[in-house]
Amino acid sequence: MQFGVFTVGDVTEDPTTGTTVSEGERIKAMVRIALKAEEVGLDVFAQGEHHNPPFVPSSPTTQLAFIAAQTSKIILSTSTTLITTNDPVKIAEDYAMLQHLADGRVDLMMGRGNTGPVYPWFGQDIRNGIQLAVENYALLRRLWREDVVDWEGKFRTPLQGFTSTPRPLDDVPPFVWHGSIRSPEIAEQAAYYGDGFFHNNIFWPITHTKRMIDLYRQRFEHYGHGAADQAIVGLGGQIFMRKNSQDAVREFRPYFDNAPVYGHGPSLEDFSRETPLTVGSPQEVIERTLSFREHFGDYQRQLFLMDHAGLPLKTVLEQLDILGEEVVPVLRKEFAALKPAHVPDAPTHASLKAAAQRAHDLETIEEPSR
Repeated sequence: MQFGVFTVGDVTEDPTTGTTVSEGERIKAMVRIALKAEEVGLDVFAQGEHHNPPFVPSSPTTQLAFIAAQTSKIILSTSTTLITTNDPVKIAEDYAMLQHLADGRVDLMMGRGNTGPVYPWFGQDIRNGIQLAVENYALLRRLWREDVVDWEGKFRTPLQGFTSTPRPLDDVPPFVWHGSIRSPEIAEQAAYYGDGFFHNNIFWPITHTKRMIDLYRQRFEHYGHGAADQAIVGLGGQIFMRKNSQDAVREFRPYFDNAPVYGHGPSLEDFSRETPLTVGSPQEVIERTLSFREHFGDYQRQLFLMDHAGLPLKTVLEQLDILGEEVVPVLRKEFAALKPAHVPDAPTHASLKAAAQRAHDLETIEEPSR
């Protein structure tokens, strides 16, 4: 089981002080959070991709490469790579380059984002969103797996004898998660390729999230990648902790009430009841997170959102200390004890490289008999 944090990189006024950090301060805070995540023993740091205020992470590979140079263990990922509005050729090149710089500590999550105007900003039509996701990802896979590509599709100019450079590290493309909160077509796409499916269920009730994950698992098995319970699933979540749950609720409430996405809507109590948001003690976070397995089965990656809604960097770093020292060690032990032996771990560059070598060795053994 991999544990980590993801950030959307919002620049939001702190409702308790009325201050707002600059874009530069927010960008550097995200770097500090990634370094802290590795320091406290987390497995993954992921960041979103946005091209509109109040968000700053418009160039994930630039920031992740900067973080890679200052870390040695943590996996660097995205919580959205816009497969619909980015050119798949540029995605192939950028993330292969990052993969080399980070010595393989890279995977990424494909998504369509949640900002409609981004489509015309990058010359696309939102009405083609699903078709773009399907076509662009099919091309991306070929660019990472074939040295020379001839290709023609609907949404970009044809390619003739094209080679994407650099080639993936060790000829092993980065592992891909497909992120979606509401589109069954994306769950189907993830299942078709045997990729991971990530449901960022921070806004959704358990019943909806379960339907999406169950669909992905069923189709994963249908396409012959393994049993349904061997499918690669990731979940999002939101937490805020203090030693005493009353203190956590009191401190977090003004940030929740004024958050740019869900502020001025349901109460903190209602939102916590209907979604995975957990505000309370470390033990409450442990118990809530362990309960996810009861609804969604064994899964491979759990990412938490911890640095949004104007929370000060100092507070976020304190939260990471609690997460790394008091919560994740317990979750690792409990999830490991519950996981059946046939359920795989989350793929890493090392495991994918080993699998590719085994496949090559098997093909070499079988070749003389053909």
